[in-house]
Amino acid sequence: MMSCSGNLVWDVNKRSIGYNEPNAVRINYLGRREFVQRLKLEATLNVHDGCVNTISWNDTGEYILSGSDDTNLVITNPYNRKVKATIRSGHRANIFSAKFMPQTSDQQIISCSGDGIIYYTHTEKSPDINRQCQFTCHYGTAYEIMTVPNDPYTFLSCGEDGTVRWFDLRMKTSCTKEDCKDDILINCRRAATSISICPLVPYYLAVGCSDSSVRIYDRRMLGTRATGNYMGRGTTGMCVRFVPAHLSNKLCRVTSLCYSGDGQEVLVSYSSDYIYLFDPKNDQARELKGPSEERREELRQPPVKRLRLRGDWSDTGPRARPESERERDGEQSQNVSLMQRMSDMLSRWFEEASEAQSSRGTTRSQTRPRGASEAVSVERSAGASSIKEKTQSVSASVAGTSPGAPSSSTGPGGSRASTAEPVLSLHYSTEGTTTSTIKLDFTDECLTASPLERSQVVGAEDTSGGCRREQPAGEGGYGGPTGPGGQGVPMGPGGQSQPSRSNQDSDDSDDDPILIPSARRSAAARIQELFRRRKERREMEESETQNIRRPSVKMVYKGHRNSRTMIKESCFWGNNFVMSGSDCGHIFIWDRHTGEHLMLLEADNHVVNCLQPHPYDPILASSGIDYDIKVWSPLEVSPSFNRVLADEVITRNELMLEETRNTITVPASFMLRMLASLNHIRTDRLEGDRSEGSGQENEDEQ
Repeated sequence: MMSCSGNLVWDVNKRSIGYNEPNAVRINYLGRREFVQRLKLEATLNVHDGCVNTISWNDTGEYILSGSDDTNLVITNPYNRKVKATIRSGHRANIFSAKFMPQTSDQQIISCSGDGIIYYTHTEKSPDINRQCQFTCHYGTAYEIMTVPNDPYTFLSCGEDGTVRWFDLRMKTSCTKEDCKDDILINCRRAATSISICPLVPYYLAVGCSDSSVRIYDRRMLGTRATGNYMGRGTTGMCVRFVPAHLSNKLCRVTSLCYSGDGQEVLVSYSSDYIYLFDPKNDQARELKGPSEERREELRQPPVKRLRLRGDWSDTGPRARPESERERDGEQSQNVSLMQRMSDMLSRWFEEASEAQSSRGTTRSQTRPRGASEAVSVERSAGASSIKEKTQSVSASVAGTSPGAPSSSTGPGGSRASTAEPVLSLHYSTEGTTTSTIKLDFTDECLTASPLERSQVVGAEDTSGGCRREQPAGEGGYGGPTGPGGQGVPMGPGGQSQPSRSNQDSDDSDDDPILIPSARRSAAARIQELFRRRKERREMEESETQNIRRPSVKMVYKGHRNSRTMIKESCFWGNNFVMSGSDCGHIFIWDRHTGEHLMLLEADNHVVNCLQPHPYDPILASSGIDYDIKVWSPLEVSPSFNRVLADEVITRNELMLEETRNTITVPASFMLRMLASLNHIRTDRLEGDRSEGSGQENEDEQ
């Protein structure tokens, strides 16, 4: 007997005790606005000891599979809150994706992690046997696992190395071959961050990359070396390429991809931007526009970057506020973390030094001493954390010049006067996908610190692990996240992080040269070669893809904030709703067809990363930086949506999204060394000024 809409709470309760048919509630309610506005927290599953980075339902919707920073896989019954199995996966880094293999009675699991290793786990076999079933083919982080509907034998993966790989368990259940290329299906030659398979036509594969693009391939035209028909070109089989017009010349990472249930539309979420809906059959944006005048100006004069210390999540969660609001309300610094105080101190010293330098530049001439410009770099192995770098250089002056200061002049004797340059210029380079570098160029004319003293500023390699996928610099981060209780990364002998391997197929003619820090080649020559090859590859790709479809944006969904973590899931719920997690700790739900914001749920103390609707019932599972899984059902007696609060959250998110775009996250070790070195320089400078003033007084007395 079908129930009426007025008995929603009772119907949900009957579902939980098995009294109703499984689809009854879904048929009656899912798709109605009042349904999502009745959502309420039904259960909290405390089954992990770290951030929960991946959740997925089994085919029947009876169990949830989850993976975490604690490296455990857990199978939980959300109805009775009981754990069916806790599996010590063998992963040594944070688990980022885990799926049940279809038609295996939930006994076979595929998972991947931040060290790039994929594990094939059989729940009925011993841990020792399962640990032998590993694939170490990816270089750097493996981001996502995707199973094929109704196929219990094959699965796909994507990762930091830019490859999408296709594995067949009938051929092998492990692979530890060095530099293995056997199972590469597509080499995107830029970080592949998300993949999705069309549910009704599973040979269509969507791939999201770090260059703002979504590419859809026809897998019938592709193969691997293992199958004997690998083409080795990233354009083979491509039938659709989607890029929002304003992102066509930017490098925004795709953080999630999702096909609609009917396979007619694709939902794509972008880092430091919004969520877009497009129709793969559309072909209205074939001619991608070139950079606008505003974009050209942005490239000429990049914005000033702020520094933030890793592990500082103060800008996340429901109670986070933009800087402008905190200043307006006069918040005191007594509640500011130690890391924030260090960052403030460093910024203040930069400003003081810049003002002093500008003042000296207008009163006396100097000659820059040999070696006064010193580069300081922080490098990180891609295997050490879960970030991916953009292929773009950002250069920003941390301390600007004084207004009206002369750009250059010639003093007595032909010496060039001070140009009032900033004391310290910060350069963030993200060329390549295996290392990122922050360079600090000391440009103070009177800087006379010895090379040994200046070397104190060199930051240590970033080897801390943590919760799911903090963004790289320019998108809100440097290095992987360190959410509360984040786990460490795999370490090699002597406590050193394990070196990353080459991130491209070395036998493909158009691969990037890898920037290895120990290489003795000229850095300028290596960079020049890198840019040349990339330019050639872009031109070749454009010419080869002229005839593929280029859809335009069908709908955009705004209001959330997606900056701090590397993969933030957005998805469809039924036919009428779209939803996403957010850095403000909320779940956002929009009308799929109009983009209207319909519901806001506070779901995490920091960041909501994962959202997975039940396959049949109107139940939602979510997870994020918190160490639990939350289950939501339409349990409220009447619909409720606080639109005033939602508008406040949306306004704050927009302001903080812009702030985060211009923030670089650095390791604490880097900041400590910077503070120590700058304090030393500052002390020497003050002593030098006092000595100079004393000498001038003696001359006056004479």
